[in-house]
Amino acid sequence: MARTVRFHEIGGPEVMRLEDLETGEPGPGEVRIRVDAIGLNRAEMLFRRGQYIEPVKQLPARLGAEAAGVIEAVGPEAAGFEEGQAVSVVPAFSQNDYGVYAEQAIVPATALLPRPDGVDAVSGAAVWMPYLTAYGALVEVGGMRAGDVVVLNAASSSVGLAAVHTAIRVGATPIAITRTSAKKERLLKEGAAEVIVSDEENVTERVLALTGGKGTEYVFDAVAGPGVMDLARAVAPGGTLFLYGALSGQPTPYPGFDLGMPALNVRTYTVLEHTRDPQRLRRAAAFVASGLGTGAFRPVVDRLFPLEEIVQAHQHMESDARFGKIVVTVDR
Repeated sequence: MARTVRFHEIGGPEVMRLEDLETGEPGPGEVRIRVDAIGLNRAEMLFRRGQYIEPVKQLPARLGAEAAGVIEAVGPEAAGFEEGQAVSVVPAFSQNDYGVYAEQAIVPATALLPRPDGVDAVSGAAVWMPYLTAYGALVEVGGMRAGDVVVLNAASSSVGLAAVHTAIRVGATPIAITRTSAKKERLLKEGAAEVIVSDEENVTERVLALTGGKGTEYVFDAVAGPGVMDLARAVAPGGTLFLYGALSGQPTPYPGFDLGMPALNVRTYTVLEHTRDPQRLRRAAAFVASGLGTGAFRPVVDRLFPLEEIVQAHQHMESDARFGKIVVTVDR
């Protein structure tokens, strides 16, 4: 029996329960892992609330798509992995099919990455989704390169911080947006070239001033909603506005006709574009592993919670008080 988090109804953090369940044996293309650490993502919060991009198909339901652990059993047709191997699980599957909020989890082998030497379980559960998202959108899809400027909101999130580090690694200039001044100094220490406090400053005017009136080549937007219009006005001709989240919870207008049909690319993105494509995942993993090896990349961990406090961990995630990644540890 393994302690496993499930929820029996749609709702807030309090609907999650820690239950003893049989994990079973891995099937074709699957492995069973001993979970040592779990990376929390907003996707899990939205899934639990019934607000994710895919609905909950059946209750009770599991949660979780990012973790680190050790392989305990390898199913047939899961070539390339072996028992005892340290791995990370990356978001590459539906939470309707698998979940890693547990002491043990069965996951598809296609969602596994070998854990590099020197990367412990907490780091292995915290690093991949943020950097795969930032690299996948900005570098591989967007083509961000040296000399470009990227403006990113929700900058204190794990993905926002990874985007700052990724921009620096390719020679681009990251400009961070944060709602209040509370996190400004920490964002500057993480490498943001400038920090715009949206509650105190006009975002469009500030971006244009910082870019000499030209605008930014990229916007990396996790918030969406009405604010997308202000961000779109700050994009340089031919630039790209990536929408990779919808934290505002409000309808998002299309910034086309209302802005006079500018030469603006608007592109939605989810990390699944890369994690479900073997060749893209291979390139992204190599990029991230290289950054980890040189020290250019590192997980920024906000707080650790034990599995027994999964409800409190989600409450903290919903509070927006965090700076970086929340990780849940599994003690036995």
